[in-house]
Amino acid sequence: MTDHTPAVPELAVIAAVQLPNVTDIEFEASLAELRDLAKTLGFTVIHTFTQKRTSFNTSAYLGEGKREEIRNFVSSGGPPVTGLVSANTPATEIVAVLVDHEISPSQARNLENDVGCEVMDRTMVILEIFHRNARSRAARAQVEIARLGYLAPRLREMAKLAGPQGRQRSGTGGRGAGESHTELDRRKIRDRIADLENEIVAMDVERTTQRARRKERQGLASVALVGYTNAGKSTLMRALTGSDVLVENKLFATLDTTVRTLQPEAVPRVLVSDTVGFIKNLPHGLVASFKTTLEEALDASLLLHVIDASDPGFQRQLEVTDAVLAEIEADDVPRLRVFNKIDHVGDPEAQAACTAMLQEQHPGCIVMSAKRADDVAELHAAIMAFFQKDLTEAEVLVPWSMQQLRGEIFSNCQVLEEKAEAEGAMFSLRAEPAAIAALRQQLDPASVPALPREHWEA
Repeated sequence: MTDHTPAVPELAVIAAVQLPNVTDIEFEASLAELRDLAKTLGFTVIHTFTQKRTSFNTSAYLGEGKREEIRNFVSSGGPPVTGLVSANTPATEIVAVLVDHEISPSQARNLENDVGCEVMDRTMVILEIFHRNARSRAARAQVEIARLGYLAPRLREMAKLAGPQGRQRSGTGGRGAGESHTELDRRKIRDRIADLENEIVAMDVERTTQRARRKERQGLASVALVGYTNAGKSTLMRALTGSDVLVENKLFATLDTTVRTLQPEAVPRVLVSDTVGFIKNLPHGLVASFKTTLEEALDASLLLHVIDASDPGFQRQLEVTDAVLAEIEADDVPRLRVFNKIDHVGDPEAQAACTAMLQEQHPGCIVMSAKRADDVAELHAAIMAFFQKDLTEAEVLVPWSMQQLRGEIFSNCQVLEEKAEAEGAMFSLRAEPAAIAALRQQLDPASVPALPREHWEA
């Protein structure tokens, strides 16, 4: 697979088959998504070829007539595309046909032979984007496993193209007797995948330990942003935490989980994590590979399900996200639906109408723009209301000899009142029961027990 990082936009065309069970709206939405994926990978899509069929052509995906139409278009270079290159730049050519399905190795090989250029199916496009954007050791390992799993069944087709040298030879070097180059490559892939899986297991243990320590230090209040790719999760993450999280208008710009503290801080302290985005027909191998990355969602106390309110197909976003959360067994985690990008929905009147509709269809949801401070403040308040609903109130006497606990008190508790007594400082607190219990364990047994608010002195 080629690493597509062109100096100038590379030209590509899209080819897709519409089956009888796919509606026109679903078909067009999928094509639009593939165009966005192609743009993220560095392609400029100049034409889309579609065909309605009762089933895929088993040998080359498309029918013979459609393949000939694409071949003629590719060989002619397509129509002139204004503004792509300067007058001093050599003429461009169509370098790839992007197929809006996952196709078999033989279909890809036959289609390439027919159209005269590289063929990349939807899975290969997504894998290339993931490969480019993976940053952490865990993400790179997970992507490599998925890429190798995709490559393994395609080696046979590569061997066919290679000719006799890819066939059986006597055992030399690392090969067993009679083991072909293809068999050797497959064995290397299996061994590499096994090594990577062992590395991921070790990293999982390390991450689990780190999460446990983090929770022990900072409590259990955590929020995970989940949702469709390019729904604005990273922009929202930056707005909620004041962090410099990468924000790009590209699909799958974020692959690694980022954890920051909700700002402004309150009680309890809340951790916010951003996760990899979802997409319709995400290759199953990638879902399995990134299950460890998505475990931040499993560990979260609350999920912020971010949806692009400006996308006419947002219902599909909801369904895809719900399906992936069910697959990773996170569908029972409390969830708050956040319809983002309302500022992209026409004029203020259109935005108000859209907001009213969404709030009627999804009671309790937040409709907002991550770029509006008032909207972010409303979401911040909703998050804190979720975590503060179970807080308890108590009075605690801190002896003068233990005033070093003041920092911990102000970090982990909401101080309603502080009064000086003869024996020490009397704090009226609101905090999680666990925080109150931990504080009492550090205090002298004479500390005042928790009292209902109505029993407190005026």
